[in-house]
Amino acid sequence: MVPAFEPVRSGGARRGPLRALRRALGRGRRTPAVLLALAVAALAATSAGSGSGAAPPGPTVTPRARPPAAVRMVSAPVRIADAETVRLLRPGDRVDVIAAPNSPMGGAGEAHVVATGARVAEVPRSGETRSDGGALVVLSVPRSTAAALAGAGVTSQLAVTLC
Repeated sequence: MVPAFEPVRSGGARRGPLRALRRALGRGRRTPAVLLALAVAALAATSAGSGSGAAPPGPTVTPRARPPAAVRMVSAPVRIADAETVRLLRPGDRVDVIAAPNSPMGGAGEAHVVATGARVAEVPRSGETRSDGGALVVLSVPRSTAAALAGAGVTSQLAVTLC
């Protein structure tokens, strides 16, 4: 059961505190009028935020997310099979490294991506290529990716694609 109560009337602010404020100003009482005006403003500010169920206006404080742990980058020297492709690279470029198994016809296994988005740290100067056509590139990668690149370099021919 809901108890009986008086109905809420809108427009009461004109009759209540503002009317008292006008009367106080008319009688020359400045200090009480200012205090009353401040009380009315504070009451209006607190009641406006609580009636809608929303948060009061103003800056909201959100808990800071913990920054991700820094991934330690290492330099990984990688021998790329095609020296002509390496000439297209510049320090700062991002590349994907692809490993293709060392087989004459490529039938031993499928090519797979070993590293994605690796940053090129160093490229060989012109004339620094091997007789078999490969070229050494230094990539900046996480430590785990460097281990995967080293392992793939022993068993596969490596190629790069620009990101």
